Amino acid sequence: METIDLRRDLRHLYSPKPGHFELVDLPELNYFTIVGQIEPGLGPSTSPGFALAMGALYGLIYTVKYSGKKRAVEPIDFPVMPLEGQWWLTGGTFDLDHPDNWEYRIQVVVPDVIGQHDLESALTELRRKRGDLPEFTGLRLERFAEGKCAQVMHVGPYATEPATLAGLPAFLAEHALVDLVGPAGGRHHEIYLGDPRRAAPEKLRTILRHPVAAI
Repeated sequence: METIDLRRDLRHLYSPKPGHFELVDLPELNYFTIVGQIEPGLGPSTSPGFALAMGALYGLIYTVKYSGKKRAVEPIDFPVMPLEGQWWLTGGTFDLDHPDNWEYRIQVVVPDVIGQHDLESALTELRRKRGDLPEFTGLRLERFAEGKCAQVMHVGPYATEPATLAGLPAFLAEHALVDLVGPAGGRHHEIYLGDPRRAAPEKLRTILRHPVAAI
């Protein structure tokens, strides 16, 4: 059985130092994704829709993972990559302090050998086990390249992310770059290396990633 270890192969894209910004160039990668929007008055941690979307996404990933191990020909295994969230606001100003209108795409990188057939087979199995849940219709396999980004490791509660991002403007000015998040249409990107259900808030590790461009 072949093991495809993206955690090892892509480590250089997922290991910034705490408090130190760095530039990375994200190549085209394969993702399972689902999109949605946080309900008014709520946040990601209290949104029923977000919880359902995340459950559907993880159900898909683990169904594909276990199916791959059982293939009669060329079985594969792969460690599951961290959950990622891209956040934005259409027609308004994205504000980290007010999450109750954010739109999102949550996603997980999967190996290139995973294709549309794997998605469709997994959805058939999920519907057999769980019923035809509405969230399943939003699951997608997408390939895209995020391109040049600035990123930093944030350690602590999600609510204190603005303090970590406060150093981004100076870093970008030093490199003659501009932040694309906001009016330029870029998406605030978080990669969750810690589990808020198990880790103390002050120990959570989250990569904060913003697309950038030359001035």
